[in-house]
Amino acid sequence: MTKATTAMKKNGSKEGEDTPSQLIDARINELSDWRGETLARVRTLIKQADPEVVEEWKWRGVPVWEHAGIICTGETYKNVVKMTFAKGASLEDPSSLFNSSLEGNTRRAIDIHEGDKIDEEALKALIRAAVTLNMSVRAAARTARSQKPKSV
Repeated sequence: MTKATTAMKKNGSKEGEDTPSQLIDARINELSDWRGETLARVRTLIKQADPEVVEEWKWRGVPVWEHAGIICTGETYKNVVKMTFAKGASLEDPSSLFNSSLEGNTRRAIDIHEGDKIDEEALKALIRAAVTLNMSVRAAARTARSQKPKSV
């Protein structure tokens, strides 16, 4: 079957390819240690905070959660599970969850090490704040486009 005629599934993946959710499941299973458990817990909290979240698989193997734009990624390294929030610098973080990538103007990250306790309610609030920010940025862009004078 040629690329042009490959059937597409409802989720946008090609027939015979794993969905992003299946790829994230596989990553969690292949880790089979505290990192897999942590990534699975983070994923559950993201879905609890935003039941409409969309899971993606980008950049050759990075779980990504989106709603009106990227909320965060879930990268796994030898000693850390890193949640990077795409617009983290613009988010209020009253519980001081962000502990990495603090010097940038856009992203902020949470590094979770083995044995760290996750403040689940604070993390869900941060996820909801990221979704709200994404929605407001999208709404503002739509408003700006609709107010542009039409060319004649």
